[in-house]
Amino acid sequence: MTLDVAEAVVIERPVDVVAGFAGDPLNAPRWWRHAASAEWRTDPPTMLGSQVLIRGHRFRRPTAALWELTEYTPGEQIAMRTTAGVFPRTRVLTWRPVGARVTHMTMRVRAVPTRWWRPVTPVLARHARRAARRELAALARLLERS
Repeated sequence: MTLDVAEAVVIERPVDVVAGFAGDPLNAPRWWRHAASAEWRTDPPTMLGSQVLIRGHRFRRPTAALWELTEYTPGEQIAMRTTAGVFPRTRVLTWRPVGARVTHMTMRVRAVPTRWWRPVTPVLARHARRAARRELAALARLLERS
């Protein structure tokens, strides 16, 4: 069973500002719910194949996931995947302008839970949807304040 969650937010900032901030993996700890730190494992800047190690906590346990950029179109979309943890997952962020100073952002999370987690995939999907909403709201608050 596959987990597939998509959430969106409208942020009152230009698309280049939103995409520039959210598309930089080093900013993940500032708005990703479970991220505490991020560090390049390849040389910056952000490009296809770049790798970032993101550490944090999930289910009250320390985590570390190596994320690899699988798609990148500056100002439009970034996709990252990890095979670490209890379920390999992909995170895709897309941005599109809604006027000169407003951005529509979508976050899509896909995961394939390992066999022990498959029976609770619906519960994980609800958790992922809630987390995506919170992360997008946190990002909007952060960017609209600056």
